[in-house]
Amino acid sequence: MIFGRKPKVQIKTPEQIEKMRVAGLVVGNTLKLIQQQTVAGMTTLDIDAIARAELKRTGATPSFLNYHGYPAVVCTSVNNQVVHGIPDNYTLNDGDLVSVDFGAIVDGWHGDSAVTILIGNVSDEAKALSDVTRRAMWAGLKAARAGNTLGDVGYAIASIVNAEKRWGIVEDYVGHGIGTEMHMDPSVPNFGTPGQGLTLELGMAIAIEPMITAGHHHTQVLDDDWTVTTLDGQLAAHWEHTVAITESGPWVLTELDDSLARP
Repeated sequence: MIFGRKPKVQIKTPEQIEKMRVAGLVVGNTLKLIQQQTVAGMTTLDIDAIARAELKRTGATPSFLNYHGYPAVVCTSVNNQVVHGIPDNYTLNDGDLVSVDFGAIVDGWHGDSAVTILIGNVSDEAKALSDVTRRAMWAGLKAARAGNTLGDVGYAIASIVNAEKRWGIVEDYVGHGIGTEMHMDPSVPNFGTPGQGLTLELGMAIAIEPMITAGHHHTQVLDDDWTVTTLDGQLAAHWEHTVAITESGPWVLTELDDSLARP
């Protein structure tokens, strides 16, 4: 990093944001299918197969496949896995928690989103963890307005999580800018100080993705060089949406429900 360098953030026209919405809807619809179809007895490779079939049906291109050598079109992170879990022959069991991260490209524009799926009869802790992570994500999305800062967004996220004083906020992995590339400037931390950091401008698009743990926030990377787990073995949840900064406020490009897409 060059000291003092201001991130070169891509500014989109309204027409380009409309194109990103098309990619976002592919992502949102695919994750909806995955949520509907994922049950105990399936493998995480089966989840990848659902996404591949939907990509083929829509003609969209996967964002993740072959990205720095990544071998799948989704990330499937189970239980204490935080992010970047590689689909394999692991069979989902009743009580598991699986976070599914997925990205797609349409006409050169990316969409990126993640959901946490509760398999069967899960613990109260798992339910609460997924719920607080999702609520924190939406707090961040609502703060993604022109004139606000990234510190405002991170503070909104952290305020939801820290209100219960029982969860950890992963610091090593954060959100990001998105557009003609999946990962762009700026980095979007899930914590921050109001008024600090980059000021959001019309035409920016960012992916907001809190990763929250049931224990400490420290993580480790497994020998596959991808899968990130909690260091203490506690559960983790991950929710993500892509949002554009528009004149009418945040437009959540990967949210299917129009009543929620513009919070």
